[in-house]
Amino acid sequence: MTESRCDVLVIGGGPAGSTISALLAERGRDVVMLEKERHPRFHIGESLLPLIMPLFDRLGVGEEIRSIGMPKYGAEFVSPWHDQPVMYDFADAWDKSFPSTYQVRRSEFDEVLFRNAVRNGARAREGCRVTGVEFRPGGAEVTARDENGPGQTWQTRFVVDASGRDTFLASRFGIKRRNPRHNSAAIFGHFSGATRLPGKVEGNISLFWFDHGWFWFIPLADGATSVGAVCWPYYMKTRKTEPRQFLLDTIALCPALADRLRHAELVSPVTATGNYSYSADRATGDNCLMLGDAFAFVDPVLSSGVLLAMHSAFVGADTVETCLDRPQRARRALKAYDASVRRGIRVFSWFIYRVTTPSLRHLFMNPNNQFRLQEAMLSVLAGDVYRSVASLGARLLAFKALYYILSVCNLRKSLAAWKRRKQAIGDSDAETAVT
Repeated sequence: MTESRCDVLVIGGGPAGSTISALLAERGRDVVMLEKERHPRFHIGESLLPLIMPLFDRLGVGEEIRSIGMPKYGAEFVSPWHDQPVMYDFADAWDKSFPSTYQVRRSEFDEVLFRNAVRNGARAREGCRVTGVEFRPGGAEVTARDENGPGQTWQTRFVVDASGRDTFLASRFGIKRRNPRHNSAAIFGHFSGATRLPGKVEGNISLFWFDHGWFWFIPLADGATSVGAVCWPYYMKTRKTEPRQFLLDTIALCPALADRLRHAELVSPVTATGNYSYSADRATGDNCLMLGDAFAFVDPVLSSGVLLAMHSAFVGADTVETCLDRPQRARRALKAYDASVRRGIRVFSWFIYRVTTPSLRHLFMNPNNQFRLQEAMLSVLAGDVYRSVASLGARLLAFKALYYILSVCNLRKSLAAWKRRKQAIGDSDAETAVT
């Protein structure tokens, strides 16, 4: 067991960990980043949002991301309860400055960010799993073990948890909670030969509703298409076959999606995961903070995951600097960080919690820009959830009021959806059912 020292130790080398490591190393901090796997490695979450584009440019990786990305100009919504699909363009959002983004294969995308952190001076270790942490005044002692056996200890002034769904610190602190308002599970794989949208919108994400949840359809630049189902637990518990066949059987329940995949071939293993949504009681502690999925994860219906992770890394880098350089301001800085990461999750979550309800589905499938309400909703779809724009905030409130009015006017459907949702939330065995 060898011992080393550093200013900041980052657990995890995904988008959040790589981003904060690059930012802090660029500012002259001695940063160690420990990643349990080796890049490139598979990861889900291939769809990005337009408001992430400025973050790439600030990191200096904009051109690299463009070289591996599939242009994405908007989102298509397909409902079996409505006659025609609806397409939304990001160029029609409240702020017209961010008309597009990319779909990315995460193995390539994550490696670009990881190697950028190394170029900026971070000391990165792959195949190195963190096994323990002991906090003390002024820092922490972190232990880790390489995949081939040797162990190491780091004395660090600050710990950043970017371990993703492993939730390293939240699990050890006992503060991770299953989301009481939104419990779902997912099953997904990659297909070749899927029928895509024509022309410029070929790379747009498509969302298909069906009786038990919703599907994503994400075209990638190399010809593959990521397809996944996010379902309520009661449906996942009906699985009697292995995951591959269960995914294909689930796709068959959605005729519009099945038609797009009529000539497609499943070319990847099928992965399933349960107990999808969770959050920690807090995002910070003495000499530590949590980024992205290490703090909270919500349903991916709005493709918010990577933006939430990278935004938390940018805010987190400033927070760590304050804690190290001006410890008398640490408590205030950590409190502000916690509020910032919760803000984005809160805005997205209002839509996410209601996306399968009849009223919100009606609003999505019947676009109307009266009073600029559609532009406000599109701003959320584009990821514009952190800037404080009074006029935009007022329109979002009006959009929510319209949703509640529709729910009251369609009380029978709303109550039926609520009862079904309550059944899904009350069933906490999804993870066992799909693993």
